[in-house]
Amino acid sequence: MAKLDEPLRKVLGDKTARVLAKGLDLHTVGDLLHHYPRRYAHRGELTPLNELADGEHVTVMAEVVKVQGRTLSRSPGYVLEITVTDGTGELKLSFFGRKGSYKPEKELSPGTRGLFAGKISTYRPRSGRAQRQLAHPQYKVVAERAGHEAAQEWADEIIPIYPSTKGLDIETISISVGTVLDNLDLGPDPMPELTLKRHHYIGLREAYEGIHRPKDWQELGRARHRLKWDEAFVLQIALARRRLAAAALPAKSRPAIEGGLLDAFDARLPFALTEGQREVGREIAEDLSLEHPMHRLLQGDVGAGKTVVALRAMLQVVDGGGQAVLLAPTEVLAQQHFRSISGMLGELGQAGQIGGADVATRVVLLTGSQGAKARKATLLDAASGAAGIVVGTHALLEEHVQFADLGLVVVDEQHRFGVEQRDALREKVAGGRPHVLVMTATPIPRTVAMTVFGDLETSVLGQLPAGRSEIRTHVVPPEKPAFLARTWERIREEASGGRQIYIVCPRIGEREGDEGDAPPPPDEGERRSPLGIMELLPRLEELLAGLRIGVLHGKLHPDEKDAVMRRFTAGELDVLLATTVIEVGVDVPNATAMIIMDADRFGVSQLHQLRGRVGRGTLPGLCLLVTDAEPGSKARERLDAVASTTDGFALSRLDLEQRREGDVLGAAQAGRASSLRLLTLQKDEDVIRKARDEATLLVEADPDLSEHPGLAAELAVLLDEDRTDYLEKA
Repeated sequence: MAKLDEPLRKVLGDKTARVLAKGLDLHTVGDLLHHYPRRYAHRGELTPLNELADGEHVTVMAEVVKVQGRTLSRSPGYVLEITVTDGTGELKLSFFGRKGSYKPEKELSPGTRGLFAGKISTYRPRSGRAQRQLAHPQYKVVAERAGHEAAQEWADEIIPIYPSTKGLDIETISISVGTVLDNLDLGPDPMPELTLKRHHYIGLREAYEGIHRPKDWQELGRARHRLKWDEAFVLQIALARRRLAAAALPAKSRPAIEGGLLDAFDARLPFALTEGQREVGREIAEDLSLEHPMHRLLQGDVGAGKTVVALRAMLQVVDGGGQAVLLAPTEVLAQQHFRSISGMLGELGQAGQIGGADVATRVVLLTGSQGAKARKATLLDAASGAAGIVVGTHALLEEHVQFADLGLVVVDEQHRFGVEQRDALREKVAGGRPHVLVMTATPIPRTVAMTVFGDLETSVLGQLPAGRSEIRTHVVPPEKPAFLARTWERIREEASGGRQIYIVCPRIGEREGDEGDAPPPPDEGERRSPLGIMELLPRLEELLAGLRIGVLHGKLHPDEKDAVMRRFTAGELDVLLATTVIEVGVDVPNATAMIIMDADRFGVSQLHQLRGRVGRGTLPGLCLLVTDAEPGSKARERLDAVASTTDGFALSRLDLEQRREGDVLGAAQAGRASSLRLLTLQKDEDVIRKARDEATLLVEADPDLSEHPGLAAELAVLLDEDRTDYLEKA
């Protein structure tokens, strides 16, 4: 009898075990049993041959009337053609391969009756009329005496279809699973008995049988129900233990202080905070006053005022004697944040300078391209504590960057930073952890997953500040060429009204190197190279003759980038032709229109971020998504979704649906290997939340799982070394 951790070679033999290990990375009995069918075929009701239609999956019962083999002329090969009839019509069965290599050749002689299942297609020979056929159909020879009852039983059978790979057919996997199930020794069910009874779940042995060899659809449903719960519950056990450990970590309490910097800042704000900003501010203030680290996601649509909320949190920490860091993904964004924060603070950010307020702090900037003198001054201010707020890029993560008392890390656009990078900042706090606030407009799929799993506290800003305008978004599709011509006219209209326009391309182009500033998402099929700004520039100089056009991309020297942005901000340029370096943080209220070329080459989050650069003032914003993606394609679905809503979470869920959530417990992002096999966030939020409640109670009562050895064993399998390390850092 085989246990779940038994090597497959002991049950299946060396040859089959090697094939499964090489093809699908399956090594143990448990690995194979958790290699669930990706779908199930149902041969369906028997269909008369005279009622067949192209594209239908059918099962027919018929008699062989003719068997004929012929050599293919175009390539070396052989096709076996078998004609069958049921009295209402005829159908051709085609089997391709080498002569003499087919079982059908031996089993399907004229006069044999059988059941044949597959997808109907039409074969059109060079001469003669079109014929309906089944290519490589499943079949079963039926004895004369079996009659219609046996035929219907075969037609109703549920057939598991397993994920497979080259050199490893589905039949080998199916036979291997059957052998393992026949020799399985599970031992005690790892799930607590009370849990199974409370939620009416079947036993684990029954669930494995039901998922791999279901007798009917009800049995399959019960099996999936139980196995989904197991995935959710064991994962929630891991997260509950992590939350318990995080609550035990020390972090310095930074409660709000009356009469400090924060109060002075609120008093000088030239606008009233929205109710949403005030409410989220209260949530963050409460977290900062606790003695264990805050880990909160601040999600708000572009322009919802996340930066003001984050700055108020930073000032609360500075009031408490600590320092705050704002980590930005690009130099353009870091410089923008530095200017924005310095501008909002005014004399409150000018400590040690003439005109600085009595309660002022100092705001400094650290980037990779800074000169040695400026960099040395910034490092000294950070290490001595003279700077209460440090804004910077990845340069902040370097080992020699030190802080006197780092209390808060604010990460802007968390999808640009890995867990390892965020962890590097937290390690700069001796004897504890800083509080962490992550800001985003469209969370990555894994972040949406973590909010659903309850492992990330979330604050949402859904209300736009007064004076901000809505952004209208439209797709400019290939089937309507007049729309593209109208796009160039619209640019001229905006410019003639004194307004400014962004034009964005996926890459720089050959003149400046082939690299874009961000890789486009993969799509099916071969496609032309995405459009580069240096390729579009000569066309724009003709189409938009007379307009002042500036160029901005990631390979320009930082001083050049800054100069171009300053000219655009000052209104000295009508059009800014750029890559995704303008994706976040660029704030030009007079910019009202954005044209995104090859928009289907960008991800949902990028498109949402990019269009957030317009409509930042009182003038309405317009975003045009130019694409050659055909209607009905996944790429067009993405663009239509972006055009239909400005809700960042709704768009993130679309991203989640198309790309999946990646590994909730590991570093893999969307579309990569996942610890979830059956569980999906779109359909199973109810199961996930119930599992979270139950797991939290169990872990509080038994943190080490000493009373639940079966669960402890399941957890050990789930949490390999990499995932354990990831959870400790995340």
